[in-house]
Amino acid sequence: MAHMFDQDNFKEEVLKSEIPVLVDFFAEWCGPCKMMAPVIEELAKEYEGKWKIGKCNIDESPDLASEYGIQSIPTIIIFKNGQASDKMIGFKAKDDIKAKLV
Repeated sequence: MAHMFDQDNFKEEVLKSEIPVLVDFFAEWCGPCKMMAPVIEELAKEYEGKWKIGKCNIDESPDLASEYGIQSIPTIIIFKNGQASDKMIGFKAKDDIKAKLV
């Protein structure tokens, strides 16, 4: 199951993670975000133990959305060693995301 990241756990769960992290910045009211949800869940299962994959609700964590320059959702940011290393904006197919999980 995908992790839920928020203002309270982001530093510990994402920035200090020993393994790479994929964060899907989303909102409940966003149509493309709803289409993205099952893809994120599938990836979380497939990459369990190798990647930490989860979601961050921008309405509940607006400071994080601002800090990472989220202007369109869904936006996926990949973090490695506590640093944002890649960003994908808009709905992406599972294979397109998997290509980034190396």
